[in-house]
Amino acid sequence: MTSGCDRGSRPLLLHVQAPDFTVSDGTNTVHLASYRGKTVLLNFWASWCGPCVQELPSLIEFQRQNPNITIIAVSIDENEEDYRDFITRHNMHMITVRDPQQRAATLFHTDMWPETYAIDKNGIIRRKFVGTQDWTDPSIVDFLNKL
Repeated sequence: MTSGCDRGSRPLLLHVQAPDFTVSDGTNTVHLASYRGKTVLLNFWASWCGPCVQELPSLIEFQRQNPNITIIAVSIDENEEDYRDFITRHNMHMITVRDPQQRAATLFHTDMWPETYAIDKNGIIRRKFVGTQDWTDPSIVDFLNKL
């Protein structure tokens, strides 16, 4: 692991209420608190981020196989056209919103991509995933389905 990727083994936010946010990009609006009662996988990403692109196929497959878990993909892309083209090109059929000011990411102390938070039905952050994940890994799927 390179030092730039070392984000620490103890995330600031764990076993606490997820910070609430509302992000609107003119097309989509996401209000995190409106997903209370559902297990949420909150994924911060960008279209220009190699590791984000690398994990995307497994994230899409996870969503297909686990429709009971809500994925909210918050992009920090500044260019709206690049963001929309990426979503279309990769058939991202999940909740996505563009947050170029990184308001939501800042609340979660996220400034490297991808980072993903597992949030339980009560809105409590149960796990932080740092970097590229294989979202079809049975141990990850099992953990998320138990939330």
